[in-house]
Amino acid sequence: MSNSADLIVLGAGPAGLAAAWRASRAGLSVTVLERTEAVGGMAASFDVAGVRVDHGSHRLHPSTAPAILADLQGLLGDDLQLRRRHGRLHVAGRWVGFPLRPAELARTLPAGMLARVGAEALAEPLRRGRPSSYADALRRGLGRTLYDELYGPFAVKLWGRTGDEIDAEQARVRVSADTPWKIARRMLRRSAKGPGKAFHYPRRGFGQIVDAVADAATAAGAELRLGAEVDQLRAGEDGVAVRAGDGTIFTAEHLFTTIPLPVLARLTEPPAPPAAVEAAARLRFRAMVLVYLVHEGRPWTEFDATYLPDASTPVARISEPANYRSSADDPRDRTVLCCELPCEVGDQWWRASDGELAELVADTLAHFDLPPLRLAGVQVRRLPTVYPVYEIGYAEHLRGLDAWAGALPRVTTFGRLGLFAHDNTHHAIAMAYDAVDALAGGRWDAAAWSAARRRFADHVVED
Repeated sequence: MSNSADLIVLGAGPAGLAAAWRASRAGLSVTVLERTEAVGGMAASFDVAGVRVDHGSHRLHPSTAPAILADLQGLLGDDLQLRRRHGRLHVAGRWVGFPLRPAELARTLPAGMLARVGAEALAEPLRRGRPSSYADALRRGLGRTLYDELYGPFAVKLWGRTGDEIDAEQARVRVSADTPWKIARRMLRRSAKGPGKAFHYPRRGFGQIVDAVADAATAAGAELRLGAEVDQLRAGEDGVAVRAGDGTIFTAEHLFTTIPLPVLARLTEPPAPPAAVEAAARLRFRAMVLVYLVHEGRPWTEFDATYLPDASTPVARISEPANYRSSADDPRDRTVLCCELPCEVGDQWWRASDGELAELVADTLAHFDLPPLRLAGVQVRRLPTVYPVYEIGYAEHLRGLDAWAGALPRVTTFGRLGLFAHDNTHHAIAMAYDAVDALAGGRWDAAAWSAARRRFADHVVED
């Protein structure tokens, strides 16, 4: 095995693996360094009680670029299934189906609430203007009723801040249907395969995507090194060198990094300037505790995901991975629920024991009159960097840090963590493709990458 390559990629998540695969197919020698012992990052899957589960709720959306979707379908074949969304949402003390359906909303939600939403929809043109925060943007677009009942409580749950403390940019990238009229158009869209109504999902869990890309990358010649945590990076006009924790030095003509941007600022030698270090310290990620509960019997419910924006519980979403797919590999006598608890590293829920977390979920199910669990096992995973938090003022810090990273010679950063972007998997893969295309021919095309970065700015997250 050689420690020298044309390209080093830091991180074996969707962005890093896609870049390695595309670069290897283009004839470049590639080394991927991943600090953990498995590929995929947050997009990986693993087994709990014989059921393949994900790190939370993941889907491949129909808005995936056709070329990327074709590549993934070529790798996965019929295992990449097209599935109809079938979730539910708790709002105003009632359960409604998700995606939303007009007739059900009219039948289920309180008449007074519907009247207020209607009146606020008619007044929406009068509320237009430059928003000052996430809360202000959605109150202007959706009206106070929908914000207070749904988006406001969910903001506190997801980001640990009120919507008034979150930058308005979060509304643009996180809420595609940001007026009642857009919501209505989405509900009335006839296509059952369009955005919001269907998704692609592999037979063996979402991680089957990254597993297939990793296999394809190695088959094309990429070298994948797991358990290789980088502790130093030197970048110069003549190339880059990174040092792994065991002292091994890897060199390359160019480096792609998908690791968190604040982490990158701690690895470079010479050290990042004080302004970049300070900016990195001011960018914050929300953590997540994932509680996997084995339930005797299958299914627990008919739904793929249950959304709980209510402030009465820290649980934000409960997904049942086996309902995301059709697979003969899934056991018939049990299922697994994945319960998502956004939190802060070190807080009450981050430190809670498995038993305490299982009890919390049981109390949550009882509170919302959901089916009880026939509990047969508990497994917990803790993820420290899940959601970038766009607090008011974050953009200034991010610009400074991004400008420093962009000036590192022969280094390119991208991906969700690398760009501090709340993006989907298909967005991360698109970034990887564009990065490799900018490197095609052996010389970095700064203009092409700049154009790609402008396209990334238009990404809108799809749930």
